Amino acid sequence: MSDNSLVVATLKSTPHLARLSLSLSWVYFTLGWKVRVARRAFERQLIVEGMSQKDAEQLSKFLEDFKDSITASVRQGLTSRGSK
Repeated sequence: MSDNSLVVATLKSTPHLARLSLSLSWVYFTLGWKVRVARRAFERQLIVEGMSQKDAEQLSKFLEDFKDSITASVRQGLTSRGSK
């Protein structure tokens, strides 16, 4: 591949990579926000049904753990570059 075609390929891919980066960032931030909202709502509902606040917080922690495992999987997929 010549230097000229490498530059052209890089310039053509730049907008797509920028859009992908923005989309992934948006998903990451909205996922975190939605998990916080869902966790609070879940805790409130459990408390309304008669569960103690401590137990409701322990049960709702799985939502945060699930988000963390999803983001860890995505990070691992982006950094491993398919090599295993």
